[in-house]
Amino acid sequence: MQMAAKAENRNGRGRLWRRAAWGAAAALMLLPLLAMQVTEEVAWDVADFAIFAAMLISAGGVYELSARFSASSAYRAAIGLALATAFLLTWVNLAVGIVGTEDDPANLLCGGVLAVGIISAFIARFRPAGMARAFFATALAQALVAAVAVAAGMGYPASPPLEILAVNALFAMLWLASASLFRKAARGKTPAGRAP
Repeated sequence: MQMAAKAENRNGRGRLWRRAAWGAAAALMLLPLLAMQVTEEVAWDVADFAIFAAMLISAGGVYELSARFSASSAYRAAIGLALATAFLLTWVNLAVGIVGTEDDPANLLCGGVLAVGIISAFIARFRPAGMARAFFATALAQALVAAVAVAAGMGYPASPPLEILAVNALFAMLWLASASLFRKAARGKTPAGRAP
């Protein structure tokens, strides 16, 4: 961890990227507020803003902690992509639903996908090679959600089978991209203070 912190402080780029990321999160918080001024289709209340803020702060905080495991840019990009995918999956699921509407209980299957990612990451102890396997498993879980939903006829007619397959395939590809970046990090430098 100390090596990662030293590498970040040595060139200052890490701090710059962190500030940019937190600035982008703050700007993202303003988007719904601006959209509410332009269209009546966006009608957020205080609870919506609180949930969105909690999601942004959680994702940012987890990234801050996770990025300390390695100074590798591939590792940090993998963490960032995994968190962005989890954030987007949760946001879309809460807003409109992945399977059917947002009120459809079938959407709870996506919670299982996130659980696979989180539990697998802890089992891997955040080591790059293990994280690659963890997010490969997460991609498989995402594909399984699509297969189960389509086979069981879930979400229909709000979400036709092709839509369910396409949306879940997109998320599965994002999980696979994160796994690929972790694999690249595993081939490069070992996280500070840890074995691969």
